[in-house]
Amino acid sequence: MRSTEIRSLFLKFFEKKWHKIVPSSSLIPTDPSVLFTTAGMQQFKPYFLGETSPYGKNVASIQRCLRTSDIDSVGDETHLTFFEMLGNFSFGGYFKEEAIKLAYEFIFDELKLPADKIHVTVFAGDPSTSLGQGVPEDKESAEIWKKLGIPESKILRGGREDNFWGPTGVEGPCGPTTEIHIGGTEVWNIVFNEYYCDKDKKLIPLKQRGVDTGMGLERLAMVLQGKKSVFETDLLLPLIRKLEEKAHTIVDYAPYDKAPKRYRVFADHLRAVAFLIAEGIVPSNKERGYILRRILRRLMIEGPADIYFREAVGAFVPIYQEHYPKLSETYILEVFNNELGKFKKALERAKKEMQKRYGSGAANSIFTEGKDAFWFWETYGLPLDAFLDLLSIYKPVVQASPRIKEEFDEEFKKHQEISRADQAKKFGGHGLILNTGELKAANEEEIKKVTRLHTATHMLQAALRQALGEEVHQAGSDITSERLRFDFTFSRKPTKEELAEVESLVNQKIGEDLEVTMREMPFKEAIAEGALTVPGARYPAQVKVYSVDGPSADLEVFSKEVCGGPHVNRTGEIGRFKILKQEAVAAGIRRVRAVIN
Repeated sequence: MRSTEIRSLFLKFFEKKWHKIVPSSSLIPTDPSVLFTTAGMQQFKPYFLGETSPYGKNVASIQRCLRTSDIDSVGDETHLTFFEMLGNFSFGGYFKEEAIKLAYEFIFDELKLPADKIHVTVFAGDPSTSLGQGVPEDKESAEIWKKLGIPESKILRGGREDNFWGPTGVEGPCGPTTEIHIGGTEVWNIVFNEYYCDKDKKLIPLKQRGVDTGMGLERLAMVLQGKKSVFETDLLLPLIRKLEEKAHTIVDYAPYDKAPKRYRVFADHLRAVAFLIAEGIVPSNKERGYILRRILRRLMIEGPADIYFREAVGAFVPIYQEHYPKLSETYILEVFNNELGKFKKALERAKKEMQKRYGSGAANSIFTEGKDAFWFWETYGLPLDAFLDLLSIYKPVVQASPRIKEEFDEEFKKHQEISRADQAKKFGGHGLILNTGELKAANEEEIKKVTRLHTATHMLQAALRQALGEEVHQAGSDITSERLRFDFTFSRKPTKEELAEVESLVNQKIGEDLEVTMREMPFKEAIAEGALTVPGARYPAQVKVYSVDGPSADLEVFSKEVCGGPHVNRTGEIGRFKILKQEAVAAGIRRVRAVIN
């Protein structure tokens, strides 16, 4: 079943089921708390809160969405920057039983998917403080699924991180979810909006309950077309084939892992760029324009974009133009070529500086990679990947330090601390963490979340060392208001049991509500006391040491690290800690992604 048929079937089905079909809203939302439309429900937020809908109580749409939070994961089986979200919504009309029955009928009667491949998830309930207050188990949804013939063995229970959704932005409607998985792929998420989450993350029961669903077109096409990745579907494969044809490297897409990742990243980024340009966004150094420039330059680095781009756009636009007539091949190329011209000029200037600094006979043969990388970024807009590519030309015998990313981020942080001093005052000192390479936050609410995640990262390292041994040392970290990412040295893949022990230990220490203390001391004294540092990092003579203390003074501290902060006052403020996944980054380096709630 081709993607055009899927779109058509979805809209016709819900139109027959008393839903008003509403066009996709702009990628530029009316909600000022977010830069882009990230979900189908965003244009309908006011109607979930009681405002009268001009479309009636029940609507359906196919919404174009853009998310950059997982941009580093793009290229795997399912992660995308731009995607289309099929959704049906009810504002005080129907609720759980009708929503689940509609989903079941569409999946099995319309799409003819095999019932034996399905499993569903429902909310397990959360009596703890991770939601700010207790929320009961969703027993009703489980019973509805059973009545439809789904056996208990295929009804799984999930916690806050899996089966409770929202809000979009700083505040808004939210609630428990039930998800439909086909053959291991999540295809449909049905949200039952029962609460309003305010700016303080307090849940207030809504007077009008609503239904908000989201089904990714690309993932659904992957399942219906029998593919192993979204990049093999008719939405993206023609574009990738064009790239391969241009490079004379046609590959067999079965198995999936033989496909060059750079073509998948290129295809994803090109779609995102094209739809942003169609919205009238142009590359700049601010907000949406900055995101467009960032994706464009990543695209150029993945290139060679100047050779591939015209053919790629020519293959891409016809796939979408029927549904999105604003896509103009001419205009997309105009914006791209303009930005490419600027980037090429910057590259030429950067190459001359590279030759001067690192070329044959250059006096400066020893350099600090991270500082140099940052200087080239600040001066020429040269991304770190491009810097390393050029560096390999002028100093082919030099291997990039594994700490170059951290060194670059440290320099970026210093830059932000200077340029955002006023913002730092506004946020009581915490503004120093805004938009740095390690900690990323944009407003006061995000700062609170990042602070909690920062302390959780310290506790994660302590728990990893306790479970896996002192071989574990930090090799990098990245923290946003949504999640933490922690890289560490370890010679093998940790087992599920070991990671479960790590997660349990962190949550145990959170539950003990331990005090987090800070002392300033000479760096040598901190090392003598056993405070952890990042190997290879440079530290001043006087440092801050943050400790997560034991429950009594006579017990050894749980965590002690040299760090600039900020941190929570007590571990109980963090909330529940959950490891999402682990993966290899390089030889001897593992990565853990985790969230709190």
